[in-house]
Amino acid sequence: MLECSLAGMPFRRKPSGQIFAAVCGRNCEGKVFGQSLVSRTAEQQTPENLSWRRWPQRCRRTSGPADAVPTGSEPKGDLMSFDPQSAPGTPAPAAATPAPAAATPAPAAATPATSAVWLRDPLAVHLGAGVDPGRAARGIVVDRATGTILELIPAGGEPAGGVQSVGEIVDASAHVITPGLINTHHHFYQTLTRAWAPVADLPLFGWLTNLYPVWARLTPRALELATTVAMAELLESGCTTAADHHYLFPTGMDDAIDIQVDVVRKLGMRAMLTRGSMSLGVKDGGLPPQQTVQDAEVILADSRRLVETYHERGAGAQVQIGFAPCSPFSVTTELMRDSAILAEELDVRLHTHLAETLDEEDFCRERFGLRTVDYLESVGWLGERAWLAHGVHFDDEEITRLGEAGASVAHCPTSNMRLASGIARAVELEDAGVNVGLGVDGSASNDASNLIREVRQALYIQRLRYGAEAVTCARALDWATRGSAAALGREDIGRIEVGKQADLAMFRLDGLAFSGSHDPIPALVLCGAEKADRVMVGGQWRVLDGNAVGADGAPIDKEALIAAHQEEARRLVAG
Repeated sequence: MLECSLAGMPFRRKPSGQIFAAVCGRNCEGKVFGQSLVSRTAEQQTPENLSWRRWPQRCRRTSGPADAVPTGSEPKGDLMSFDPQSAPGTPAPAAATPAPAAATPAPAAATPATSAVWLRDPLAVHLGAGVDPGRAARGIVVDRATGTILELIPAGGEPAGGVQSVGEIVDASAHVITPGLINTHHHFYQTLTRAWAPVADLPLFGWLTNLYPVWARLTPRALELATTVAMAELLESGCTTAADHHYLFPTGMDDAIDIQVDVVRKLGMRAMLTRGSMSLGVKDGGLPPQQTVQDAEVILADSRRLVETYHERGAGAQVQIGFAPCSPFSVTTELMRDSAILAEELDVRLHTHLAETLDEEDFCRERFGLRTVDYLESVGWLGERAWLAHGVHFDDEEITRLGEAGASVAHCPTSNMRLASGIARAVELEDAGVNVGLGVDGSASNDASNLIREVRQALYIQRLRYGAEAVTCARALDWATRGSAAALGREDIGRIEVGKQADLAMFRLDGLAFSGSHDPIPALVLCGAEKADRVMVGGQWRVLDGNAVGADGAPIDKEALIAAHQEEARRLVAG
């Protein structure tokens, strides 16, 4: 419940999710800068009017006519632009607000009390396997000003400063709350080649050789649209941070990562964008066609540029850069080694595909005379800095070595099933000390960018190998949260703890799919949740009523996005 800052009258929420306010009774006449406080659905909210904390600040005693207070001052962000030439991540500017009359002092800067949001009385909160969920039985208090978690409210409790210490209360009684899910491996551009018949029934190497010529026609416009589609789909599945492995730089695509940075900022999500690379073409014994490979000098120079331009460090970082030579069969040994040296110098992470298929194992033995982990060590990659996509075919000794080295693995169950690559030994890897996270992988080998669905897939495929008791619902959720955060080298996300970033996903358990379910956390995983109802990134709502909104608060025009994306997908395949 929210109170008028002058009269102490309550502002209430309708059960339907609409927001409305009572007139405070102190002659303010329900005015917000001269406008009536009207019902507003979640889809109509912007960052300014979404936070109820701003309404009490604006509700004030009026000593003159209502029209003496400026009107029309609430910002209205434009729908997201899909023009790759648009300014990077620049939200639509808010309309200027004239200064108030001298008799009415400007509101004070937000304080923890006015910026605090209480997500009250959730069905359940996932705090991690083995952690007492009662610690947050009455919910979570978030400081939207700092974007961090202020407090966990235990059963029977209230915020430490009382109800009056929070500026907004969100009724979470129909929701399960989890840390924002974290995707550790993806190829955003591949949303353009989902479910393409020529590769629908092929294993990895045949799948790649048929798709490489298609992907070589990628354009800046197509990449912007593909990245937007992938990230919006991830957001709506409860994902707040995503790692992308972009290794395709055909002619005209030198600024590929720059384009992705723009999209990340427009959507208000977090991302680990890796500067991928391919330098070993078919004429030199590699798999990729020559038009998709680059010289090592170009790759390393661009890698340095991207880190110096975009990489953010420390808690709350939105954009980070990593180095990601594609795979042992598409880059030279020299590039693998030089990438590791540069990553050490610039203190960034390393990523590559490894041990995904038996074909890859055979390639490494034939070309290098080494198994994949031996090869990894030979080029200076076996350590805490590296996280590896797939890791399906490690043997016992390699699992031990990876754990001792502190390496991480991105488990991609759907892709591994789709391409018949095998089942990663996720439980043994984690038990050996390897950080195990989840990844949806490219949308041409998963055909979706849905991370909550991936949690269910991981649970089931790992139970086939290890049994139900070893792979619990809570453990699978931990892979998608704290395990994924560790794989990306982040300590500020992936957990619901005081001081961590307020990256949260809220899932409803209603509808036919959940009817008859009894326990919220198992229901979330076992009954097949598909979409989050609300998603918060750094204290700001990025999904409302199941629909992604941009960083400017404007809803994404999904119909326009889909139409433009479909057109580019058809063009790409048609050649």
